Parts: sequence; structure tokens; C-alpha cells
Amino acid sequence: MLDVKFIRENLELVRENIRNRGVGNADPDQVVALNTQRVELIQQTEAIRKERNENAQKMKGQMPPEERSELIERGKELKEQLASYEEKLGQAEEELNHALKNIPNMTHPDVPIGGEDDAKELELVGTPRSFEFQPKDHLTIGKELDLIDFESAADVTGSSFYYLKNEAALLELALVNYAMNVITSRGYIPHLTPDLARPAILEAIGFNPRGEESQVYNVEGHDLCLIGTAEITLGGMLSGKILRKEDLPMRVGGFSHCFRTEAGAHGRESRGLYRVHQFSKVEMFAFTTPEQSEEVHAEMLSIEKEIYSGLEIPFRVVDIATGDLGAPAYRKFDIEAWMPSRETYGEVTSTSNCTEFQSRRLNIRYRDDENQPRFVHTLNGTAVAVPRAIIAILENHQNADGSVRIPEALRPYMGGREIIEARKGA
Repeated sequence: MLDVKFIRENLELVRENIRNRGVGNADPDQVVALNTQRVELIQQTEAIRKERNENAQKMKGQMPPEERSELIERGKELKEQLASYEEKLGQAEEELNHALKNIPNMTHPDVPIGGEDDAKELELVGTPRSFEFQPKDHLTIGKELDLIDFESAADVTGSSFYYLKNEAALLELALVNYAMNVITSRGYIPHLTPDLARPAILEAIGFNPRGEESQVYNVEGHDLCLIGTAEITLGGMLSGKILRKEDLPMRVGGFSHCFRTEAGAHGRESRGLYRVHQFSKVEMFAFTTPEQSEEVHAEMLSIEKEIYSGLEIPFRVVDIATGDLGAPAYRKFDIEAWMPSRETYGEVTSTSNCTEFQSRRLNIRYRDDENQPRFVHTLNGTAVAVPRAIIAILENHQNADGSVRIPEALRPYMGGREIIEARKGA
């Protein structure tokens, strides 16, 4: 979340940022008013507490019974007043926190203003393949090569779940190991993270763990949610900590399963593996000083480009526009892979610089050169989201005879296999 002091001192700038991002429920004026009310209640509460303590001190001395009786009565009155003001203060702080949650992060000055269609293309890498045959979509390829089973998963779990079979199962493991090796070679400490987290951690990272708009699953009877990304567990693991400046930037990587309700996600572009309720992902996360974060953001993007270049997939890099940024993101770059069945590009990775928006909620700080605690900047980036990577591989590397060529970068992780072919007798 943003600092209340920053909002108060930069009110018009915050208003303009909210307009550019199209956040209708954000009200910085309400935040300022609620904070003023909170400060007044703090002062009033402290004044009552001070008088109550003074009253208690007076009662320790020698005095006539009548005077002691008056002090006792006054003590009772002050106790009731203090309880009342503490309750009002608690309500005011709750209202302020609720209003603050609606205020998005500030935005990098180079971010294009607008909605989804206003993202700025920064780079094209590779050339989409010209097929000498009619290319198939990943659903058809998956069925013909016996790689993906949505029907059985629907019987067992429901729609938008799936089984990966045969070489597709090996392909997932290969992608995970390939991505992990790439990011660890770039200094990211590997982690296998929990697949569940407390709602407070999700909320601090920027996910809504409760209510109709929630995109995560809650575990009934427990104060836990299934995570939508390892960003949640990687960011949350240093909650409440003060880090040493010399240890920054701190780079961590994580493998996790991800669970998303994907409420309202429909349409041709969401078919098959593109938008599912459960998938595996390798995530990058970093804790930095404010001076380091833009450099690390560029580094994460370069790693994502390295991974998809290694998979021999044509892609483009886009700078996401203001209206399509999530609340925590100061700036976000997406890699969109060419998907032949769509004849266009589809998002496969994202990397975001969240500045101190998450660390302020998580209370993750470091000590600067003057030994003063400051909030770290946090950044996240997708190394590989497995289902979308599989879509790109199956569709871009398909052959006229129905087989699929395995990218060279993945072959060492698949026992040297070079091609996925139809099973004999199938």
C-alpha cells in the first residue's frame, strides 16, 4: 500500500494516477480525511490515558476519604472513556486500512496510458513460422498424441482441470528443471514453496482472499488459501524482517502449484490449457533497495527472454498500459508467445516492479547507510508457467505428420527424446 503521508502530500498526483489506472473505487480524499480522524482519535485517546495514569498516581498518596472517593469515581469514568475511544480508534484504523487497500501503486512515468489495447510493443524476437500445412491447435495435437486428458479430469475434479500424460508429463518436469537451472545460474536461490498461505499474506501481496471478486480458493475450516502463485509464498517468507543492506538484492526462485478460480474467464482464447484452475509454475522474486529495483526488473525480463529463446518460440515484449496494471505493480513487462492456432500472440510471462507497495504491508525493511529502517522494493517474474509453455511448444514445433519436435534445450531433461510421435496402434 502507499504511505498515507505520501498521499496527503501528493494528493493531485495520486488522483491523476488513479484516473490513468481506471480504479473506480479508490478515493484518496477519503484516505486523507480518515487519517485526520485517526490522528485526532489517537491524540484524544492518549490524553485520556495520560489523565487516567495521573489519577492512579494521585490515589497512592494520603488523602481524606471524600477526595479518594472522587478519584475512584473519576477513574471509573476515565476507564469507560478510554475503552470507548479505543473502540473508535480501532474502527477508524479499520476504515482507513480498507480505504488504503483500494489505492493502487504509483506508476512509472514511461508506462503507456490506457487499457489493454494500449500496451506498447518494445521488442519482437524470432519470426512466426510459415507452415506448409494447416497447423493444429494444442487441443487437437494433445488428443491425437495422447498427451492431455480433460475429460477424465472433468469427471474427477471438474471443468478446467486436466491430466498431462506420456511425453506431456515429462515435458512439464523438463520445463520446471530447465527454468530452475536458468534462474539458479543467474543467482536465484531455489525454493519449493508451500501451496497454501494465510489470507493476510495474500492480501499483503495484493490478492483478494475473500469475497465475490476473489480469484483464489479458500480452505474450509482453516485460515488458509491455496496460492495463485509462488510470488505469495516467496514474498511472505520475510514478512516482519529487517534485512542487511549488503545482502540486497536478494534473489529467490520458487516452484509451486498454482490455483485460480478464473471466475468469468471464457472465450476462444481461454480454451484448453491457456486458462486453467491448477498449474505448475517457476517464479522469480527479488528484494532490493529502491536504487536497485529498476536494474533487477530489467534482469528478470532478460531471463524470461533467455528462457523463451531457448524454447525456440517467437515472442514479443510489451510494456503494459496503466489501465491493465495490477494494483501492486509500478511497471509490468509481459512476454507474449506466438500461438499459431490464434494467429496472434498470447501472454506467457509477466515481470513486475512493485516498489514498496508489498513490503509496506508485509513490513519488510532494511537498514540504510544511516542505520535507518527503510522498506525494500519487491519484484516478481514468471520463469515458466507450464501449461502456456506447453501450448507454445506443441503449436510452434508441430510437424506435417502430426509429430512435435522437442526443443533442444529440453532434450537433456527428457532422456534425450527429440520428437513426440503418435503411439503405435493408436
